[in-house]
Amino acid sequence: MSEQVSKENKMAVMPVNKLLISMALPMIISMIVQAMYNIVDSVFVSKLSENALTAVSLAFPMQSFMLSMGIGIGVGMNAMLSRCLGAKDKEGVKSAALNGLFLIAIVYILFIFIGLFLTRPFMESQTNDVEILGYGCDYLRIVCLCSFGFFIQMSFERLLQSTGKTTYTMITQSIGAVVNIILDPVFIFGVPALGIPKMATAGAAIATVIGQCIAGVLAIFFNLTQNHEIHFDFKGFKPNPKTIGTILSVGVPSIIMSSVGSVMVYGINKILMGFTSTATAVFGVYFKLQSFVFMPVFGLNNGMVPIIAFSYGAHLKDRLKQTIKLSTIYAVLIMLIGLAVMQLFPDKMLAIFNASEEMLKIGVPALRIISLHFIFAGASIVALSTLQALGHGIKSMIVSLTRQIAFLLPSAYLLSLTGVLDNVWYCFIIAEIASLFLSQFFLRSIFKNVVDKL
Repeated sequence: MSEQVSKENKMAVMPVNKLLISMALPMIISMIVQAMYNIVDSVFVSKLSENALTAVSLAFPMQSFMLSMGIGIGVGMNAMLSRCLGAKDKEGVKSAALNGLFLIAIVYILFIFIGLFLTRPFMESQTNDVEILGYGCDYLRIVCLCSFGFFIQMSFERLLQSTGKTTYTMITQSIGAVVNIILDPVFIFGVPALGIPKMATAGAAIATVIGQCIAGVLAIFFNLTQNHEIHFDFKGFKPNPKTIGTILSVGVPSIIMSSVGSVMVYGINKILMGFTSTATAVFGVYFKLQSFVFMPVFGLNNGMVPIIAFSYGAHLKDRLKQTIKLSTIYAVLIMLIGLAVMQLFPDKMLAIFNASEEMLKIGVPALRIISLHFIFAGASIVALSTLQALGHGIKSMIVSLTRQIAFLLPSAYLLSLTGVLDNVWYCFIIAEIASLFLSQFFLRSIFKNVVDKL
């Protein structure tokens, strides 16, 4: 197959810049809404106490692991679906969708086990403060046990993305986020007049779960009514080892890559708790704030990956290269805007979270130092997603492992030995520079040996 592809699919014929914007913009908007609800969630929790904010920050690595599992399976399913669409393989499309959903169901069973038996040991490994421990366990247990809403939302939104219907994904994510934002104060602080008690961090978890469930139901509805390229016929379904292997070949490296991020946050939290719990709260706030920068780039990537995978399957080399170039330019611009905001207004952003004087003293230099790695992050993220879209998830995994395990955590630990908290934050810059060099090396190699020969 060459440039002679179906005129019916917009990924084959629409001008690349217009196509990228049309697919990525809805995802960017929904990701910004998602980032907003993440921040609002923490803003309400911070009004309980700094300990409540710290507890949610300590619970974040497990939530991040959950996100990694959902995204990983979704990326594998998405990449296979898009390649099959490009190659006009209808049976492959159906098999990718059904087997991907089967894998998601298995992952949910894992989190039921975690919610029942591992939440308290996980929190105890980070703190022995009774109040922080109580807040964290209440929050994390609900999030894990009721994660079916999250996994349904994640998997069915990925199916919409794989066929270019990102506008519907924007709708599902936005509605889910808005529901969460509305319910947060209701369940966190209670409404006695309606018989709703104050549930503190448990209330924040309940609001999150309800929002995810509503978004998941909407995603199913849009797939059944609008996503006609995929047929959801489970009659006589049997797991297909070959399809599952194909999905996991891309998905597992993505899971490992993202999960290493969870390990990184866990490790950094442990290092920071050695200084003060306020430093951990600052780090948690940073992660919420940086989502306003990274989420739009991830939304851009979600629009980019299906185009690259489709172009690769259809042997559209020029469209593939142009997509990568434009995505890199947009990602770097987004990151530079984020850098400017973090450098100019760190105190004002921390004030949103009811920051104490101690939190401002630690947080202002922290945000300014950490945000310097944004300069390198945009190009690196696009390169890693490109590797995944082209079926080279192992290389993405290697880059991520190297970044987090070989550079970020060791440098954070070594810098902490200076006894100066501000020095610890420089570990992010060191790790990002290493990630950029390694990801570009792999990408150039794949272009030379694979893409240029299409």
